[in-house]
Parts: sequence; C-alpha cells; structure tokens
Amino acid sequence: MEIIKSFVVLEGGDGCGTSTQLSLLENRFKNIKFPILYSTFEPTNGEIGKIIRAALKGERPVTPQTLAMLFAADRNEHLYSNIGIIEHIRKGEIVVSDRYVLSSLVYQGIECGDELPGFLNSRFPLPELTIFLDIDPETALARMKNRSSLEIYEYSGFQEKVREKYKSIMEIYRALGARVEVIDASANEKEVEEQIWGLISKMPIIDK
Repeated sequence: MEIIKSFVVLEGGDGCGTSTQLSLLENRFKNIKFPILYSTFEPTNGEIGKIIRAALKGERPVTPQTLAMLFAADRNEHLYSNIGIIEHIRKGEIVVSDRYVLSSLVYQGIECGDELPGFLNSRFPLPELTIFLDIDPETALARMKNRSSLEIYEYSGFQEKVREKYKSIMEIYRALGARVEVIDASANEKEVEEQIWGLISKMPIIDK
C-alpha cells in the first residue's frame, strides 16, 4: 500500500474536535516559514461534496451504497485534481485533512457492510500519519448539544459503533505499515492541540 509522505489525517467520531484542532493548526502554522500548511477536509466543498453534505443533513436522502460511492468520488477529486492533495505535496507543502479513507471504512462500513467501501477505497494511498481523536460518544454528543441541527450519524447508538469500528480498523492500518496515533480527545482543547503538534512537529518535513 502506497503511503503519501507529508500527509496527515485527523480522524474520530462526531464531536471529537477534528475541525477545531485543524483550525488551531492553521493558526500555529502562521508563525512557521516552512513548510506551508494546506489544510483541507472531507467531504470537500466541491460539487460532489455538496451532495454528500446535503445527504448527511437528511436533506437529500440516498442509499448507504450510493453515499459510499459519492464519498469515494469526492475523495478521488480531492486527491488527484489539479488543486488536490497530491499537487500540494508536490509543491513541498504539508497537507492536513479533517477525515479521509478511514472515515469511509468506518461510517459506510457500518451502514452497508465492509465490502463496498473497502473496494471503493482500496487504491487510495494512506497518509504518513493518522491521528485518531478518541472520545466517549456521550461526552462528544454533549459537546454538540448546542448545534442548531444534528447530522444523520450524530446519535449515541451509532457513535458507539463508530468508536469500536475505528479501533478495529486502526489495527489493520498498522499492519499495512501505516502510522496511527491515538490522543484522548476528552482532555482540554489546549492539551489536545499540544499533543497533536508534538506528533506533527517530529515529521521529517518539519523536523530537519
């Protein structure tokens, strides 16, 4: 399995703080001359990503199988378009993404079984570093209580399955030679930020 150097992915269940931590990384990189950070996320803001977001909000119902295929199509553009992840890495940038393949293997694996998402994502390269923000689903859902609306996966029963699925698939990732680190996301925001930075700052592109 190909591993992309200088590519980091933040993963975890809903409410674990991936979006918050990506924003904190953006602020930290403002004080670094090299490398440039390209921060990104999935689903993307592209046309396919917009369909996915509507489906996740329950505004555009699709079958679990269709959603799995949409995620894979969005990811292909995210990686290989002329403004995608691969192009940014070729320019010497470090790329950090809020979610990637592992999310599909977990969420769509729960929804429609492992075979389809496994096949759809089998040829996508793995990141150099995956950081899993682990948090108890009840704690995560409590964090989201002030949101104006929740997405279709943001309820306790499903998030319990998500956490267990992540843990099992992470072991498969490690067996393939991928680096996966786990951080306790129930800690305060600053502590989590420092732990994430401690991992990223030691990557070869930065720690020269």
